[in-house]
Amino acid sequence: QVQLVESGGGLVQPGGSLRLSCTASGSIFINLMNWYRQAPGKQRELVATITRGGSTNYADSVKGRFTISRDNAKNTVYLEMNSLKFEDTAVYYCNIILFGTPYWGQGTQVTVSS
Repeated sequence: QVQLVESGGGLVQPGGSLRLSCTASGSIFINLMNWYRQAPGKQRELVATITRGGSTNYADSVKGRFTISRDNAKNTVYLEMNSLKFEDTAVYYCNIILFGTPYWGQGTQVTVSS
């Protein structure tokens, strides 16, 4: 059973920074690793993706502010979030897909508030 464990959320002022981490358990080969977020009353949205080789993609709303990275040896993906805005407030989830099955982390709350 694959488990994804996230950490790093919290309360931050506008303009601040946070770093999220997510580690997948087990000796598994993971190609794509993703970060999603879901704000209250909104659908879950894809924030950033990274391939095993390090190619990345970002939602337009976070380009230039967020950076996704990974450590393949540790099966860990990171999300560095800078210049945070009120609208970045959400529960952030990491996600992988193995053999067609999606796996999700438990979610970590990020709140941007003054």
